[in-house]
Amino acid sequence: MSDVRPAQDHPSDSTPPEGLVHALLLDGTGACSPYDWSMVGDWTPDEGSLWLHFDFEDESAQNWLRNESGLNDIAFSSLTNAETRPRALNRGDNLLLTLRGINMNPGQEPDDMVSLRIWTNGTKLISTRRRNLISTDDVLDELDAGNGPRNTVELLVVWTERITGRMTDTIEGFEDNVLVIEERLLSGETTGIRTELAALRKQIISVRRYLSPQREAMNRLVAENLSWLDDLNRLRLREINDRLIRHIEDMDEVRDRAVLAQEELASRIAEQMNARSYLFTVAAVIFLPLGFLTGLMGINVGGMPGIDNDNAFWIVVLLSALVGIGLTLIFKMRRWL
Repeated sequence: MSDVRPAQDHPSDSTPPEGLVHALLLDGTGACSPYDWSMVGDWTPDEGSLWLHFDFEDESAQNWLRNESGLNDIAFSSLTNAETRPRALNRGDNLLLTLRGINMNPGQEPDDMVSLRIWTNGTKLISTRRRNLISTDDVLDELDAGNGPRNTVELLVVWTERITGRMTDTIEGFEDNVLVIEERLLSGETTGIRTELAALRKQIISVRRYLSPQREAMNRLVAENLSWLDDLNRLRLREINDRLIRHIEDMDEVRDRAVLAQEELASRIAEQMNARSYLFTVAAVIFLPLGFLTGLMGINVGGMPGIDNDNAFWIVVLLSALVGIGLTLIFKMRRWL
């Protein structure tokens, strides 16, 4: 069963949907040109590779995808589903691919990953997104410079490569953060580290949640029997997947180091608490007999020695000091201090 339905009898509206981000025709030399929307319905592969990119949250874009694109319900649902996980699915020579990229938009957290949905048959590519993906801008910049992808297959490969490449800085940032935390722990600092470790582990878990299924999607994409995916581009996709696997392995290492750092932090905090408790205990043991002695001497009853002696107070102080020094020496000899 194909992902493409027979074309509708009525012509497409010449007014592009508000959710159309761009309609581009790749010229085969690494550049592109805007494609007239009124001609989309009559486009043929002989003209070049067509790239239609939409914001799927726009209602008019959804209407076009549902009624005018020629895609079946499965393809339409995949391109407009709000909740997605990375996956690859083919029907014949038609490919459905869902990917996730690092969120590098201003003011956004990198672990709030941006989804990308792609349908292609090797000559035409329809993609949808909800938020802007910086990797898409990278591809457009290359096309504007005339050294971008020459056809739909290269567009798919280059786009996937830019998505994976954009992860490098974020993952290196995770490594730098955990290294700084480790150095602070070695220097004996513990203030604020627990919060930083919790935030770092949360980001790693969130990013890795999508990278693992994305690795599986890339594996399946490389293995799919698509007639338009030649050996050279399969090799490039395999290299991209290897880089993605290295990113996952690096994140696993950072995660393990963060766990070890958290255990070290807990150990250091426990040591500090034990040291303080130890000092309090020693002080209490030393002053306990002194407190007993001074309390005994403070009984206001007749017959207490030294009542009529002017030096009795200093004698009691001296005795208390001798008891304290004696207890300290005993603790030293027993290596309790």
